[in-house]
Amino acid sequence: MKLGFSAFALAALLTSSPFLSPAALAQEQQPAVPDAPTPQAPRPLTLDASGPITPGKGAGNEQPGSASSSSSPAQQPVPSSLPPTPQGKDMIQTAPPEMPAAGEGASAITTFVSHVTFVEVPVTVKDPKGKLVAGLTYRDFKVFENDNRVPLAFFTTDSFPLSVAFVIDQSLTSDVMAKVNASLGALQGALTPYDEVAVFSYNNGTQERSGFTGAQSARLPAVLALAKETGRDMLVPIGGGPFSGCSITQNGGCVDPNVQQGRSVGTGTNPMNIPKEPHTLNDAILAAAKELSTRPQGRRRIIYVISDGKEQGSKATYKEVLRYLDTNKIAVYGTLVGDSARWGEGYISRIHLPFTMYENLLSKYILATGGAPDFETGVNGIEKSYAKIAEEARNQYTLGYYSHQPVIDGKFRKIEVRLERPGFEVSAKHGYYPSAKDSH
Repeated sequence: MKLGFSAFALAALLTSSPFLSPAALAQEQQPAVPDAPTPQAPRPLTLDASGPITPGKGAGNEQPGSASSSSSPAQQPVPSSLPPTPQGKDMIQTAPPEMPAAGEGASAITTFVSHVTFVEVPVTVKDPKGKLVAGLTYRDFKVFENDNRVPLAFFTTDSFPLSVAFVIDQSLTSDVMAKVNASLGALQGALTPYDEVAVFSYNNGTQERSGFTGAQSARLPAVLALAKETGRDMLVPIGGGPFSGCSITQNGGCVDPNVQQGRSVGTGTNPMNIPKEPHTLNDAILAAAKELSTRPQGRRRIIYVISDGKEQGSKATYKEVLRYLDTNKIAVYGTLVGDSARWGEGYISRIHLPFTMYENLLSKYILATGGAPDFETGVNGIEKSYAKIAEEARNQYTLGYYSHQPVIDGKFRKIEVRLERPGFEVSAKHGYYPSAKDSH
């Protein structure tokens, strides 16, 4: 009995002692665990779906006092990347377009993302004396697509690097061709190291002299030197009469037995069929446009033609080539020489008679694509035209807007750019065809 009492006393003493074991001490300091929440019944489904749609809650009006009731979806800002909604034929633009900092316009337009067709419109503005006008803002321009005004989404005055397809007409007369050959050395001085040039020539067919190379590289002068030709001699065709191939006839036939009878010598009442002079301008512009279409975005795509503008014998038609230019954002510039550069005669040559050669088709390309022409007759004037046209192509206002037409429907969209200040001349492309490259 003494042993049992001692064991009981020892256990009671250890229990009441302040020196407890670590396990017992941790168990004594652990806080009490609260009761679990009472399960709640789910909210019944409602048929009213007029309220906002909240993730995890569905549609319907929110409970008053909830955390999300302070900011309704109607008060959330609309992303700026969404295209504005058209408001009529001549709406007033209140929000400014995106205007990148100076020097960042070319890089900003390459990353312009939209869910509709983004249209880029380079614009050249000149005063009555033909000088470029600077200092205009986006408020001075109005852009209309299919006679409906569209708000501007992009505006910059930065210069873009040029991708120039230089086309030389080798079907010129020998005297005019000599002036063109003497002026080719000045082309490189009109360009910058950021530009690139490809050289084409045409006579009775198109020839690519060189692909795109640096404008200040040593290769360009060598290619231009190889592109020089003598041109054509001016000859007067004779289809009949005493100076024709067979001047003495008998009973409608040629007396000379060595001369072939028939139309080839113009005997009697059978005139000689005079062959037409080939001037394949359409094919040359199309070949240059195909090469330009491979250049990356953010560069000005330009076809620079030095020619008298005559067209005869091309496989491609004017409408086919112009559609390709409008689809791939290519502008045509030109220095017109020869007959088309003479005062008065150059304007008359634009009139085309049916079933005859086009005397000046180059001017139509220039006006339709927003380019600039220059009419020169001497070597000094042709050399200055290179720098003049390069300056106009580099110093343009670049406008951009969203088209609300279907993304790709294959239809032509007319563009008209108006300036709020009277007395200035505005040059821009007449329209475009939508392309998948412009929609994202």
